[in-house]
Amino acid sequence: MGSKAHKEKIWSFISEIGTGMLVTEDEGSLRARPMQLVQDDYDGTIYFFSRLGSHKTKEVIEDKNVCITFTNRDEGIFVSLTGVARISQDQSLIDSLWNEDVGRWFPEGRESDSCSLLEIKIHSGEHWEHETNDFVKLYQTAKAKVRNRTPNLGEHQKFGDM
Repeated sequence: MGSKAHKEKIWSFISEIGTGMLVTEDEGSLRARPMQLVQDDYDGTIYFFSRLGSHKTKEVIEDKNVCITFTNRDEGIFVSLTGVARISQDQSLIDSLWNEDVGRWFPEGRESDSCSLLEIKIHSGEHWEHETNDFVKLYQTAKAKVRNRTPNLGEHQKFGDM
């Protein structure tokens, strides 16, 4: 899934945003919920803590294909990542990703039977960096209209098996 430089670029976007919307399938319908990043870097895998037996872990067990979106409207950054999720109770991995914020969601502690991770191997995605300055957007739109082209308002890149 992309070069090391591209993974670093994706990480620079999503780590600043911090919270992504995890999309799963729930009995034929798509469902999204906010999930907080807990890792310090990105190598093609995203981790989220989740209570074993929760609705989202059941959805992942039934259909491992998921999507995660990250948005920073103020900076004009949008990221969509698609991958395959699995449930992990690897205690050493849980220990390495545990932090005080996670502890608020798991008052029984990180070694409880209900503490698990969603481990998502990303295989494809897209990102957009759009100009947020209204004057620049207006200028690019007017220029494109005169030239009968699409306005250039930033970068869009697909990666992986799309």
